[in-house]
Amino acid sequence: MRNKMIVLLAVILPVSAPLFAHHGNAAYATGTKATIKGTVTEWVWANPHSLLKMDSKDEKGEVQHWIIEGGNPADLSRTGWGKYSFKPGDEVEATVMLPKNGVPGIGRFSGPVTVNGQPLGNSATAAPANANSEQPAATKP
Repeated sequence: MRNKMIVLLAVILPVSAPLFAHHGNAAYATGTKATIKGTVTEWVWANPHSLLKMDSKDEKGEVQHWIIEGGNPADLSRTGWGKYSFKPGDEVEATVMLPKNGVPGIGRFSGPVTVNGQPLGNSATAAPANANSEQPAATKP
């Protein structure tokens, strides 16, 4: 029995190691933050990470496409975010960590987020109506 357990662990541990290595902020410069203001183009509410795609103008007035990584839906739901927290055309201001490699247009949520001027999630006194995980009443069948 003991030999079977050792063989089982020898097979399972190496295969599962990448799953644990996946999580973390290793790709991001955790000490650097930027505030991005822009217009939502898409909100991807999915595992393993949700993604906010938005367009923002840089200091020259040129449009820069951003992809901002969020947590998984289960964790985000607990903080007041939902499938309908963002919709195309929403004006968003978000604090993000930037990647260590300096690639422009990539970030990870790392601070307050506002949607159309209203705080999103548990940092607000009341989350915006579109922040819950249920479909808005106007589009329910």
